[in-house]
Amino acid sequence: MKDTLQAIATIASLINPAMCAAIFMQIEGERAGRARVLDATKALLVILTILIAAAFFGAQLLRVFGVSLDAFSVAGGGVLVWIGIAMLTGRGAATVPDNDGSKTAPVDPSLAPLILFAASPGTITGVITLSVSHSRFDVPVTAITAVVIVLALTWALLLLTARTRSSKSGGMAHDMVTRYMGLIVVAMGIQFMLTGYKAFMGAG
Repeated sequence: MKDTLQAIATIASLINPAMCAAIFMQIEGERAGRARVLDATKALLVILTILIAAAFFGAQLLRVFGVSLDAFSVAGGGVLVWIGIAMLTGRGAATVPDNDGSKTAPVDPSLAPLILFAASPGTITGVITLSVSHSRFDVPVTAITAVVIVLALTWALLLLTARTRSSKSGGMAHDMVTRYMGLIVVAMGIQFMLTGYKAFMGAG
């Protein structure tokens, strides 16, 4: 039980449900509530699939390609920096002109930033580490349990967020929050890169 609770806390800190909700709202813009719920569900299913696959096959797959966890963390940190920069520049849901040309209507957004953030190399590294450290009968029970519980909580938070009307994308408060969150994501990406680089050089 202690190992499971520690694993849940570790995965929760890596996935960061609150940050996922902020990224989700930036992506979704002014889409309808039902579309938001569907997008949240699709994103969480993809994230769940990635992390479960990492729990079972992550370590073996990295060994096949000759990639260390440290190098993986450095590369993934760069991806998080890219996501944060996109938030800093205020890029959200795409829009297209209405028939009369006077308004804009939201189109299907890319959920990639949310998926790449929640299933980041840091999260995948944590899942792989838990899988190697706490396995029963060659099944990473602890890692899978932690992933399922944290993603269930994240999904519930996204659904709550999806049913909340956001302010228009041009609002000052919305822009400030988005850019502040983007700065945090950039900092997290740099932290992953520095930590992975330090560990890689130390191992070398």
